[in-house]
Amino acid sequence: MSIPLLVHILTIIPIHVLRKITKINHFPLIPLKLKLSMKHIMIKLLRPLLSCSICGFASMLSLAAVQQSQPNILFVMVDDLPPSAIYEEGLFPFLDVPNVDRLANEGMVFEQMFVTTSICSPSRATMLTGTYASVHGVRYNEISDPDLTLLQFPQVLQQHGYKTALIGKWHMQHHARPRPGFDYWISFRGQGVYFDPELNEDGREFKAEGYITDILTQKTLDFLKREPDSPFAVLLWHKANHAPFEPAPRHENAFRRGPMAEPVSWATDLSDKPTWQRRQHVFGPHYKAWVESEGKPVPDSIPIQPWNPANQERLNMLRCMLSVDEGLGDIMALLEEQGRLDNTIIIFTADNGWFMGEHRRSDKRAAYEESIRIPFAIRYPAKINPGSRTPAMAANIDIAPTLLDLAGVSIPESMQGESLIPVLTGESDKHRGFFFYEYFQERYAPGIPTTLAIRTEEWKLITYPYESAEDGNFDELYHLSKDPHEMHNLIHSPEFAPKLAELQQLLEAAKEKFDYKEPDYFYTSPTN
Repeated sequence: MSIPLLVHILTIIPIHVLRKITKINHFPLIPLKLKLSMKHIMIKLLRPLLSCSICGFASMLSLAAVQQSQPNILFVMVDDLPPSAIYEEGLFPFLDVPNVDRLANEGMVFEQMFVTTSICSPSRATMLTGTYASVHGVRYNEISDPDLTLLQFPQVLQQHGYKTALIGKWHMQHHARPRPGFDYWISFRGQGVYFDPELNEDGREFKAEGYITDILTQKTLDFLKREPDSPFAVLLWHKANHAPFEPAPRHENAFRRGPMAEPVSWATDLSDKPTWQRRQHVFGPHYKAWVESEGKPVPDSIPIQPWNPANQERLNMLRCMLSVDEGLGDIMALLEEQGRLDNTIIIFTADNGWFMGEHRRSDKRAAYEESIRIPFAIRYPAKINPGSRTPAMAANIDIAPTLLDLAGVSIPESMQGESLIPVLTGESDKHRGFFFYEYFQERYAPGIPTTLAIRTEEWKLITYPYESAEDGNFDELYHLSKDPHEMHNLIHSPEFAPKLAELQQLLEAAKEKFDYKEPDYFYTSPTN
């Protein structure tokens, strides 16, 4: 029933009520003339009163309908998670996360969701602003917040009546004080710690006791209980699963019998990779080690080593996920109890991928699939069929415009991403024809060079624009449909020269489209 029709019916009811309560046979002992006078007086007195009450009630119903039409948002993000960990047949079948899996079973999984820069701070800024690092200005970790002239999606939602909250890891400019756009704020400086963290809650600094994931979950539950009626947008951005990996004590011995399968690309000698990879493997990527390795010989290949299926560091990373999953279950249970679960858009994702031994690597940053691709599921029954999966290529620049579009709010022109609603509703299984990636060399780890890449459905070109091919730092070309693990670099194959030229042209077009800007830092050897 529509609100206008309901209001119309309600405005008629007082007449019938008044007629009933003023029937003269209700007062048999009172003279008829006096009864009629009483009836007139009662109608005159009661009708305005009842009409005001009904108008007020109708207004309340109208407001409630508006609020109900605005979906709530719960954006759950972990720090670092390989795409093979969840939502696909990966290397870790022993990882049991039923609540995270529930989002896939009741929503949609994106099989090809990417980050535009595979490192914490730039990726988070991209998710907030819907722009590339070249535009929002956060190229490196823990240095700056996004350009203040750019609207962030929580700010836009706040302007449209949402109660907004940042609960957890911000990890941009190196302080924990509240940022604009949030009605509630609780965070920590930089990476934070797993146990007994120093927190800033709406400007109040204090030390909390306990495990950080559990603390953040409880703060989320408290916020939702305080705001039972207003539409909300909560960014629950966990510290987990960042290194050094420290699971909750209750999970320290989880899946002890769950060995990890060997990744396909572990068994590579790196002989067809650029020199910087082998140099990094031998000497390390960080500044002091990189400087000290200047001029030292770099081997043409790296001997293959046996795989360790019970690497405790990697297992501890996955163990950190268990408390995240428990917390998500508690939050979904509360939303269900409040009657708000099905009107809440719930996203689960990571700020970047992670190497679990693929290409003989750990960490992220490099432009291989395990680093730039992230797990991504979204649940919203009003738009998304349960158990959906899509092969459509999407990226973290698309998250902000999608959330605003789902909320019925105009998308700022500054956002470079595009709404995913056509994919979510099943109207399209395509989103973008190619994906552009950028990573900027960092002062503290110059062993990983500035990287630009272009990826299509079938191909990937990885370039190192400020490195010398004469020094062995050549580009990389992979035919993904035939070589999904990126084991065979085709950059020197004459057969694929036309495809290389095509991808190089596409890369230049992407740089222009996304307003790529030259980095402000280039490593130069202090020994020169």
